[in-house]
Parts: sequence; C-alpha cells; structure tokens
Amino acid sequence: MGSKYTKRYTEEFKRDAIALVDSSGKTVTAVARELGISSESLRGWYRRAKADRGEGAPGELTSAERDELRRLRKENREQQQTIEILNKRRPSS
Repeated sequence: MGSKYTKRYTEEFKRDAIALVDSSGKTVTAVARELGISSESLRGWYRRAKADRGEGAPGELTSAERDELRRLRKENREQQQTIEILNKRRPSS
C-alpha cells in the first residue's frame, strides 16, 4: 500500500527531470530511479510536457486547456446552483 503522504515537487524540479529524460536517452523509469522518484509521476509530467509542446497524443489536452476546462466546469456548476436557487424562489402559478 502507498503512503497517505504525497510528496510535492517544484516546477523547476519537474522541468529538470523532464529535460534529463529528453537529453539522456534513458527511459523514464531509469531516470526516475536515479532521481529517487516514482516512475508514474515522472511519466505523467513527461506526457503533459509533450502535450504542452504540441507533441502529445491526438486529442490530448495541454495544461492551459485542462485549466480552462476545470475553470469552465466550476463556473457551470456555480451557474447551475444559481439557477436551482432562483427556480425554488419563483412563485408557483
């Protein structure tokens, strides 16, 4: 079982780790092992970086697109809640 504690890495560390994968010719797993981090974490960072550079899989969202989607979903939820409140306050005919 994994621990309940999730380690946070700086953006600089993530960029350096991704650059190491790109420049070393080593696998993501090998670089992750060298850095003492989870290969799944590094794989995720690497995949996102590729998408942000326009090299991702077809249909894969960039970080900016994911952020916008998250913001729009939150805005939609808030508007739906407002509509529900207003509908409850409307007098019945």
